Amino acid sequence: MGATTKKGSRSRSRSRSWTRTKKRSLSRSSRSRSRSRSRSRGRTPTKKEEKPVSVTPSRSSARLAAKVEGKETPSKPNELFNMDVDEKKVVPRTKRYEFGGPIGTFFIMFALPATLLAVNLACNKDKCSIRSIPTIPKKLSDYFDLEAVLIYIGWFVFLSFLYMLPLGRVVLGQPTPSGQRLQYRCNAFLSLIVCLLAFGAGVYFNMPLTILYTKFFQLMITAIVFSAVLSILLYLKARRASKKNLAKGGNTGNIVYDFFLGHELNPRIGKMFDLKFFCELRPGLIGWVMLNLSFVLHQYKTTNTVDISLAMVAFFQFLYVADALWFEEAILTTMDIIHDGFGFMLAFGDLAWVPFLYCLQTRYLLEHPSSLPWCCLPGIFILNLIGYYIFRGSNSQKNEFRKNPNNPALAYLQTIPTSTGKRIIVSGWWGLCRKPNYLGDLIMAFSWCLPCGFGSIIPYFYPIYFLILLIHRERRDSAICHKKYKASWDRYCERVKYRIFPLIY
Repeated sequence: MGATTKKGSRSRSRSRSWTRTKKRSLSRSSRSRSRSRSRSRGRTPTKKEEKPVSVTPSRSSARLAAKVEGKETPSKPNELFNMDVDEKKVVPRTKRYEFGGPIGTFFIMFALPATLLAVNLACNKDKCSIRSIPTIPKKLSDYFDLEAVLIYIGWFVFLSFLYMLPLGRVVLGQPTPSGQRLQYRCNAFLSLIVCLLAFGAGVYFNMPLTILYTKFFQLMITAIVFSAVLSILLYLKARRASKKNLAKGGNTGNIVYDFFLGHELNPRIGKMFDLKFFCELRPGLIGWVMLNLSFVLHQYKTTNTVDISLAMVAFFQFLYVADALWFEEAILTTMDIIHDGFGFMLAFGDLAWVPFLYCLQTRYLLEHPSSLPWCCLPGIFILNLIGYYIFRGSNSQKNEFRKNPNNPALAYLQTIPTSTGKRIIVSGWWGLCRKPNYLGDLIMAFSWCLPCGFGSIIPYFYPIYFLILLIHRERRDSAICHKKYKASWDRYCERVKYRIFPLIY
């Protein structure tokens, strides 16, 4: 009993002593804050006075404190991917214009749809020539068709559904300007397989799949309008987006220019539906394959046979699309994803230009069967394989090096170090020229046109346009790399002199 009383008295004594000590500490702290406020209002601190120590906890100190108290805060699921995110960092306004600035982009926004319409009107089932004025449809139903609208919107929604399925690998993209690394679901090849199976089922059940050919023009008009409406919605969304999520190139303050180039870098619906990543490969490229299959099916139903030239070009283009979708992850390192915002330029290109222009050769061969001798076809086939070998070999070499620069299988590659810590390849495929993948791409594009013969130049519009596009794209990419790597890029250009064509350009 006595021991208990003593213990209780000692406990109360220590409690009172601790209370008095705490009060004195709080009093001194209060006086210190008062003096600190008065000094901040105008007094100059003496030499003996020390600068106040910041007590704002860092993320690591907060976690340490939580451990000491025995109640560590759980990490967020995505914290590993966002550890270096600077919430206060914003994308600065840029004063540098491309594509001729606001005036040039305003012109391009009308010139691109007009060119797409002109090419497809000039090359129809009656004639395919630039010497005569195209016949312009006069009926409203020739432009807008409810069935075509429903087909296109249904196609977009169906692919969106496939994209959101929890199938396929989830990978990390390159760091954004704020330091964040976004997650992307790569299942585009699976979407292609599902679409091919659906098309095969449609053929088996005798569904009217040739409607993609019979309503080709109306579908193209729908795609143009859809891409324009989507671009407007993207710009309105970007106006409300966080400044750290804007695209540097599309943040000039000029509405026309930013609308064209894309104001927001990675517009998303929710956490995983990345609109730019989705549109970059799926609706346009898979739609291109579906159009080609519809052309082949139409020829088979009307003639009970399929021309070898049409079948060969359709196969070439299917291989090209399947390759892009199989290596979907590689697109995360391209200029479209890393640098350009998602605006009219990419939306129109992905949704309208690609599917309805790139199928020009197969549509021409359907409406104007080739008279090219059979002996020429093996040579064209080999030419396409050479282009694909260069294209795939160079891209794979670059992608593997980016994934793991220390890969023993790539130890033979010579590189130039840069101030950013990265290295630039100067041997292998990338020692032949600066863009060997562009070279392979152009060889394939040319091989798709050769089965069309030389009766019309219009089927060759694609490689001509593509050459201009890739030359301009290489120049843009070179300017960005020079700004990023500086002297190292100059050394690289001295070492690898040719841009796309070895010994020529």
